[in-house]
Amino acid sequence: MSTTTETTRAYSVDAGNWKAGVLGGVIGAAVMGGLILSMNAPTLAVAIPSLYVLAPPPSVGAGLVVHLSHGAVMGVMFAGLTQLIDADSTGKLLGLGIGWGVATWAVFAALLMPVWLGAVGSPASPPFPNFAPPSLLWHVVYGVVLGGVYAGTADSL
Repeated sequence: MSTTTETTRAYSVDAGNWKAGVLGGVIGAAVMGGLILSMNAPTLAVAIPSLYVLAPPPSVGAGLVVHLSHGAVMGVMFAGLTQLIDADSTGKLLGLGIGWGVATWAVFAALLMPVWLGAVGSPASPPFPNFAPPSLLWHVVYGVVLGGVYAGTADSL
């Protein structure tokens, strides 16, 4: 006689508040985009849209669309991370946002983006790795805004 034991695990799409993550990600990316425009406009007009072969010619509009879309996706990932590590206070969420900004800078901007831009033949391909301090600032600001907006809206969206 054999016995089978089945274990089920419940998963919820409510883990983290993805809507607050999207909102925080888009607002954070918009603020970050303003910083990029004021400090190094070609990054937003050429490098970012080049990821999807949308530049050249330079296009701030295409760069903003791509950048805001990336911000939304990263915001949803942040929302999931908040549940994974049980970040439930404003202070924890702001700290997590800063850490998330640093992580996105190191992994996506400094390592992945130069490889990707080189692969698509972008004229804006930076050297590899590209640990540029201004980009770190931009990503930390993104993370602070993301964490703050998430903290302020997660219980109401």
